[in-house]
Amino acid sequence: MGCCTNLLDFYERLCVTDAIEWHARVYWANPPHAPDVMKPGLLPAPAHFTESFASMRMLSLSAKRSVARAMWSMLRMGATGRAQWEGRTFSEFLQETGQSADVVTRFWSPVVVSACNLDVDEVSAAAAMQVFQEGFLANRQAPLMGLSTVPLVRLYDPAEGAILAAGGQVRMGVSALSIAYDGKRVTGVITDEGAFDADVVIGAVPADRLAKMVSATMVAADQRLQHLDEVQSSPILGVHLRFPKRVMDLPHLVLPGRATQWLFAKDVDDAAAEFAGTQLIHAVISGARDWMDLSEHEIARRVLEDIRWALPAAQGVEPISVRSVKEKRATFAVVPGFEAIRPRAAADGFDRHGGIRNLYLAGDWTRTGWPATMEGAVRSGYLAAGAVLGTRLLVPDLAPAPLARMLGVAR
Repeated sequence: MGCCTNLLDFYERLCVTDAIEWHARVYWANPPHAPDVMKPGLLPAPAHFTESFASMRMLSLSAKRSVARAMWSMLRMGATGRAQWEGRTFSEFLQETGQSADVVTRFWSPVVVSACNLDVDEVSAAAAMQVFQEGFLANRQAPLMGLSTVPLVRLYDPAEGAILAAGGQVRMGVSALSIAYDGKRVTGVITDEGAFDADVVIGAVPADRLAKMVSATMVAADQRLQHLDEVQSSPILGVHLRFPKRVMDLPHLVLPGRATQWLFAKDVDDAAAEFAGTQLIHAVISGARDWMDLSEHEIARRVLEDIRWALPAAQGVEPISVRSVKEKRATFAVVPGFEAIRPRAAADGFDRHGGIRNLYLAGDWTRTGWPATMEGAVRSGYLAAGAVLGTRLLVPDLAPAPLARMLGVAR
């Protein structure tokens, strides 16, 4: 999204910004009618969605009014107000602002579960509020959606070359087993190919993996390591379906009220004759805990049911192939109260243990100030690298528009 300033900076560093296609419109399925469209209008932020939101047919007038009340409440409370909600769920906030079950299902839930990888009854209210405050209301550039035109792996392939060009090394297929510690400082990493000495170690791995790499002595010495087993995770399911003909004309589609939250139309960039005339659809199910034990057949059945609900052209069309990708620990779970145990990149020296000074932590689960997103992951890397170098690497956030600032979103 346009509000992901550090992710965009990272893409610029990798010279891959040309592979990002920007969309100002977000399409919401509303069968049997044509999809509703949310897009910025002529009004300044935070009112830039007013015209298109008012014209959406999937919500009643009373539902739109209730959404507006909740948006106004989040706008006025700003960052200071949302911090007071960190220990409660977003569903509690929605109940307090009079949101009906239908409007939660059709509007709030699709946005929140896609952004935070948890549904409204599980996610911290503060994290969900941040999505709307900074991703919808603060700046008209913030909600712009950038979609990769290439497989995601191609976006990050240049990183290896950048590391090598800077004099670094990349060891592929090597498993890090533990972090070496002499009682005062970390001295390197133990791998399945031997020990690697280091003056500084950045633990850029998931919390559960880091917990297996640190000793009890390290945990006792550094408060940041004492809650690793409390970091919960949330899964994502991606399903790739190839159809024998084009069934989706839009670049993307939100499926409100369905188990499948998003569909993305992928153009075939393979010149192989076997793919001529076919279309690849990528379906995304976030917060997919209930899907992890399903068979490939059952996953395909459920996703196809959602696709045929949303896309008339897919009625009666059988896919050539279906492939699901389960990421059981895709992101951390930003549940109420998690912010209190979220570790900083560097030992801050304020706890009685002092921390391990040359051990740094990175990962979207660390204290980035963001939910579980690619922006949060990049921020964590910038924070860790900046701490090592003794400088600030974070890119500034988008500045709130004057009207949004005046109304309180920045307080």
